[in-house]
Amino acid sequence: MKKKFVWGGIVAAGFAASAWFYPQIPEIMATHWGVDGQANGYMNKFWGLFLLPIILTAIIGLMLIVPKIDPLKQNIAKFRGYYDNFILFIAVFLLYIHALTIAWNMGFEFDMTKSIIPAMAAIFWLAGILMEKSKRNWFVGVRTPWTISDDNVWNKTNKLGAKIFKIFAVAGLLIMFLPAVYFMWLIYVLIAASIYLIIYSYLLWRKTSRG
Repeated sequence: MKKKFVWGGIVAAGFAASAWFYPQIPEIMATHWGVDGQANGYMNKFWGLFLLPIILTAIIGLMLIVPKIDPLKQNIAKFRGYYDNFILFIAVFLLYIHALTIAWNMGFEFDMTKSIIPAMAAIFWLAGILMEKSKRNWFVGVRTPWTISDDNVWNKTNKLGAKIFKIFAVAGLLIMFLPAVYFMWLIYVLIAASIYLIIYSYLLWRKTSRG
């Protein structure tokens, strides 16, 4: 109940900030930024201010439903504390993005990408912890037909995924001190790593099933 109160407070803070700053925000506001940290997408201020709190509400609601509808919900219960903490940080992260968006449109000047990267690095790190602690389920972790089919394949694949995500968390912080183009390369490498985890899970399952 206490955690739900905190999540509700974060959602309320998002809507309250939107309502408070609404009169001071221009009719057309920046809502998207390129890797160079400069605005390249705009929206009318109603949706610009209220869309993210709405998305935040939906994400928290969805993530709270997941443990109830997963066919393997008994396994989620085994790492529920880590799962709930991840929900909390996702909520804080989105509220932080909302605050940055409002600040930018209030006239404050800063590099949006470099302001977001530390928070994204934290998400990668916490996602790594969540993957490491996760047990076989249908919604959280590296989910392939082969990890879902075998506890051993699940555990080994997600432990490897956890290490990769933590490496990306550290790499993300280092990217802050490099030209913006390196940020895109980090995304490409992450996609390649995700594909590798899928292949790894299959090869491990194949080896296990033959053994």
